[in-house]
Amino acid sequence: MAQVTVTLDANLAIDAMMLSGTKNPQDAVELILRDYLERGRRTETRTGDAADGHRVTQDRPSVQEG
Repeated sequence: MAQVTVTLDANLAIDAMMLSGTKNPQDAVELILRDYLERGRRTETRTGDAADGHRVTQDRPSVQEG
């Protein structure tokens, strides 16, 4: 897997480590990003995406006259 190096403010790295309960800033950022992406996938699964707009519009029957 390819790796990317990202520079973070020390306070941000410490906050990430505290939130994730890790002692390594790289592990902390990785865990938080994985959780963030997984939440997004769960939300899309529950609510759909923009392409699913046809599902939520109500097809109303035409008004009958006479």
